[in-house]
Amino acid sequence: MNSGFEDDIESVLHIAREVSVFKIPPLKANEGHRAGEWGDLAQPLWKGRLRILEKNSGVTILFEDGTTGELFAKADYDPSKPCVEAVLDSSRYFVVRIEDNGRKAYIGMGFIERTDSFDFSVALQDYTKRWRASQNPSEPSENEDKPSPHIPAGPKKDFSLKEGQTFSIAIPGKKKAANEISTDLLSTSSASSVSGASGGGFPLLPPPPSSGARRR
Repeated sequence: MNSGFEDDIESVLHIAREVSVFKIPPLKANEGHRAGEWGDLAQPLWKGRLRILEKNSGVTILFEDGTTGELFAKADYDPSKPCVEAVLDSSRYFVVRIEDNGRKAYIGMGFIERTDSFDFSVALQDYTKRWRASQNPSEPSENEDKPSPHIPAGPKKDFSLKEGQTFSIAIPGKKKAANEISTDLLSTSSASSVSGASGGGFPLLPPPPSSGARRR
């Protein structure tokens, strides 16, 4: 078996079916790039496919013909000095630094849909995280769950209601009305009890005559 077989393995991190490439003006001092300064965006310099490939040696951004696969340009992506920069006035356009034999060139790149530009950015961000983790294997991963500093440490408490348990809610401004309702209920209950004892609502009988009265 070829011991260098693994070196030839490559994985595709992202594919964009259609991107546009533009010739861009020189960057002004202390200012970022703006797609609005690239001229007519409906007339790009080139259109084709974009692929992000990862090998053991690193990641490469390829601009290829969508039909023939012919290479138009490529950029090696190094997270320590990224070759991709977002523009200031749009989320769909980027500036890519192309290097070839020590020579550098900058091209503009645009996606048709914002979802495509989002996926492109996420692919590079995910690779950057893995690259940083490989450079510092002793440091904990950024994705590792950490306890919130705003919550005291300790065992979690179960605040769920058990079977048969209830709870009450105090509503501000309703206490007086609730007391009045309770008093009315007590008064009504007492009256009902007396009324029930006297025969279901009939008036009470007069008291018996005194012992001094004459019996017939």
